[in-house]
Amino acid sequence: PPPPPPPQQQLSRYESQKRRDWNTFRQYLKNQRPPVPLEHCNYSHVLDFMRYLDQFGKTKVHLRGCVFFGQPDPDGACTCPLRQAWGSLDALVGRLRAAYEGNGGSQETNPFADGAIRVYLREVRDLQAKARGIPYKKKRRRK
Repeated sequence: PPPPPPPQQQLSRYESQKRRDWNTFRQYLKNQRPPVPLEHCNYSHVLDFMRYLDQFGKTKVHLRGCVFFGQPDPDGACTCPLRQAWGSLDALVGRLRAAYEGNGGSQETNPFADGAIRVYLREVRDLQAKARGIPYKKKRRRK
């Protein structure tokens, strides 16, 4: 009989999440009409994917006309949408950026590293900070 296959190495939580995110993104591209081959994927597909994920978000983002707009701890309910939190999107892009290159994509053509993605994430961060009335403070790096 053939020898048993070597035991699968247990993936770290990060690697498992990265693989799950990568598979989800690939499935998203396949479900487009027409399907988008990975080699034709660009930053606009990444932006569309992040907007698509908003429907599954759990973070209440108050709209400008809402009475709770700009309040850090609102004391009532409203009909404002749930969105993906900025930090979740930022981490997702980091994992997908690494997964793209880990799956043979080149650094130069990485759609997750495009400047438009950074601009979008900055806009989401600023909008969510204003909606919550909590300014975003960049963490200072220790030397």
